[in-house]
Amino acid sequence: MSNTIRIDIPHSLGYAEARRRIERGFYKFGEQLGGGGGACSATHSWRGDHLDFGANVLGQAVTGRLDVEDAQVHIEVDLPAMLGMIAAPISGRLRRQGQLLLGRN
Repeated sequence: MSNTIRIDIPHSLGYAEARRRIERGFYKFGEQLGGGGGACSATHSWRGDHLDFGANVLGQAVTGRLDVEDAQVHIEVDLPAMLGMIAAPISGRLRRQGQLLLGRN
């Protein structure tokens, strides 16, 4: 059974800057999904303000969606059963990375 992680990350950047930072730093999301150990390969595709992405994490297929809004970014990640057991640490890593990416630079 799969497990879906849902994360909302508020920001004060506006849509354009938030999307620019996400485009520039998308690879960091892949690193966070893989725990930073290089065990992850990720792909992504934009359609307007919506990003579809997929990753292979520890041999498991992960899919997700990201929507950029003026004051928040909404992320959903579908984890297969094996990775669903560690959903909380994965969610925490994604939240921290998103907050860093969308924080003031």
